[in-house]
Amino acid sequence: MVEKIIVLDSIRSAYNVGAIFRTADGAGVAKVILGGYTPSPIDRFGRINPQIKKTSLGASQTMPYEVFDTLADGQTLLNKYKQQGYSIVAIEQADRAISLYDFKVPAKVLYIMGNEIEGVSKEFLEMAEEVVYLPMLGQKESLNVSVSAGIVMYHQNQV
Repeated sequence: MVEKIIVLDSIRSAYNVGAIFRTADGAGVAKVILGGYTPSPIDRFGRINPQIKKTSLGASQTMPYEVFDTLADGQTLLNKYKQQGYSIVAIEQADRAISLYDFKVPAKVLYIMGNEIEGVSKEFLEMAEEVVYLPMLGQKESLNVSVSAGIVMYHQNQV
C-alpha cells in the first residue's frame, strides 16, 4: 500500500478543504498538511470551522493534520518528509509536468495541491521531484482542487 500525504498550499475555500479531508480519509491518506492561508479545522482561537466540519462530515476531526504558516516553515516541513523517504510531487500544469497516466506512483508520496487560482507556489514547484498534470478532455483547462485531489488520491490506489 502506498503511504500518502497531501499538502494544501494556500487553498482559499474552507469547503474545498473539507471535501479534501473527507476524500483523504476514504482514500487512506495518512495525513493532510495545511499551508499558508489554507483554513484549518480548528482556528487559532480553538474554534471549529463549521464549513470544514460540514463538508468533511467529521473527517477533519479524525484525520491527522499538520499546519505551517510561512513558506520557510513549509519548505522545512517538506524537507523533513523528503528525508523520511517521501517523494515530493506537485499537481500542476507546468512545462516539466508529466501526465498522471504516465506517472509511476512511489511507495511514499507527498502530493502538493495548489491554490485555486495561482496553483502551486513557485518555491514548492522547485522542490518537487515530479510535477504531474491531469489530462483534460473538454474545453476547460482545470478542475476544482478538491476534485483534482480526489482523482490523484484514488489513482494511486489502483496502481
